[in-house]
Amino acid sequence: MNYAPLLEPIHQFLHCRTPQAWIDEARKPENLTLLLTDHMVCELKAAQTAVWLIRKYVADKPSGDAILAWLQPYEDFIFGENHDSNFINAHKNLTKSIIVRNELPWADDLVEKMVLLIKEELHHFYQVWEIMQARDLPYRKITASRYAKGLLREVTTHEPDTLVDKLICGAYIEARSCERFASLASYLDEQLEKFYISLLRSEARHYQDYLALAAQISPKDIAPRVRAIGEAEGRLISSPDTELRFHSGVPTF
Repeated sequence: MNYAPLLEPIHQFLHCRTPQAWIDEARKPENLTLLLTDHMVCELKAAQTAVWLIRKYVADKPSGDAILAWLQPYEDFIFGENHDSNFINAHKNLTKSIIVRNELPWADDLVEKMVLLIKEELHHFYQVWEIMQARDLPYRKITASRYAKGLLREVTTHEPDTLVDKLICGAYIEARSCERFASLASYLDEQLEKFYISLLRSEARHYQDYLALAAQISPKDIAPRVRAIGEAEGRLISSPDTELRFHSGVPTF
């Protein structure tokens, strides 16, 4: 299948492509466990961000608490000491109607888009763990990359600009994930290549959803903020990095 039409908007949105040096490092067999582990953690972080947006801006407290509970088995696995994989069953039972506590014109759209994103990201988490189990690859805790923190430094500290900037950051994270899956897929074995290609469509939609919400919520043109945050994202990707992660920069190790 030709994915060029799907990727073309992504490439236009991002300010740089993934450096070949990152691909060369990420494709090494000895880095597969690290890469899959960080990928799995990134899926959880994406779901956490979406849950946070719903809880902070639109959901009533009972709905917010219920949707927060969706994450608990996944968080227990990643951050706990016993790495209990109860999430294998939990991911099949993500059902909850979110009650919106306010009449903001964009509240329902945010809930609809973020609930779908949460369900998809947690399903991807489960898929990565299945691949790791099938290959007898252990899960071990790793440190976070500088990428997300670097992006969040660009976020404005007053509303509604804070929310708009966070949505734009989300758009860049999802777009970069999509671009990285496509960049790396052909260098991997057949199973992983098919898996990463299968993720492209949802990641591309996630970036579009984030960007559409930012434009809907902002009282002004978001283009300057999109450009500023995109330039920061490009610097993080194209500058030297001391450790390999899914969203890390140019390897210097």
